[in-house]
Amino acid sequence: QVQLVESGGGLVQPGGSLRLSCVASGSIFRLLPMGWYRQAPGQQRVFVATITSGGDTNYADSVKGRFTISRDNAKNTMYLQMNSLKPEDTAVYYCNTAPGQSIAFNWGQGTQVTVSS
Repeated sequence: QVQLVESGGGLVQPGGSLRLSCVASGSIFRLLPMGWYRQAPGQQRVFVATITSGGDTNYADSVKGRFTISRDNAKNTMYLQMNSLKPEDTAVYYCNTAPGQSIAFNWGQGTQVTVSS
């Protein structure tokens, strides 16, 4: 079973930036569309962005133009560059396969992003 480890979260002021990383333990990662998700307190986990194995991307409307998803298949790693952060971006961020895939891995521990002045 592939394990996913997210990192890079933290406390940042509104307008600031963070770069999240997701490292997968298995090489099958390279073949799969992957995604970032987030879960705010008291809310369900929701899709943020996805990327195919070839690099095609898709974003939730709430982050379009501010977030950039990328991946390095040689390192089994996916990234989320988050710019112009807003308080409503505060959540625990997770990675997993993209929505609708037949394969989904166990969720990792996530990484906390807090946007506050």
